Amino acid sequence: MATKSETPPAAAAPTPAADATPAVVAKSSALAPWLPVIAALVLAPVLTWAVAEYVLLPRLQKKLTAIKSGDTAEKHEAAAPEAKAEGAKEGKEHGKEGGNPANYEFQNVVVNLSGTMGTRYLKTTFLVTGADATIKATFESQKAKLTDITLNVLSSLSLADLEEPGSKNILREKLVQAYNQALGKRVAEQVYFSDFVVQ
Repeated sequence: MATKSETPPAAAAPTPAADATPAVVAKSSALAPWLPVIAALVLAPVLTWAVAEYVLLPRLQKKLTAIKSGDTAEKHEAAAPEAKAEGAKEGKEHGKEGGNPANYEFQNVVVNLSGTMGTRYLKTTFLVTGADATIKATFESQKAKLTDITLNVLSSLSLADLEEPGSKNILREKLVQAYNQALGKRVAEQVYFSDFVVQ
């Protein structure tokens, strides 16, 4: 009978192992909230390297290659006067033939936007077209006056005005109306923006 009484302590041996299982579960549940933080700390450097290697460096190399090959803004600006001279000749010819209307270009007009206390500005380049071929001569003879009118119209705009749908069309109408009113006759018919940047 003494041997039979020794078996219950052997049966009691699984009890400490059963007590160990809740301790492991408690440790893993305490670690669960920290898993996203640990994953972020491990993945952040890897993702940073991947973005730099596969996105930023190829773009930088592309720009450097463009600069080395001579495809810079200065070359484009140097070629621009020749293209404008050719365009002016073609415009005069078309104006005489009755084809495309004559035009005048305002380049790189920069104004502070209304209500921004000088912190935001508009930079634009646009073409004013007219029905008769004398628009270029008319605008050049009145350049100071028309430039002032342009600056007044553009600087009266607020950032909210420019964010509204159809704001460019409204601006076109304002400019055409202001030019025609200042010249006392209908010279300008349409305005076409080639550059329009709000910063």
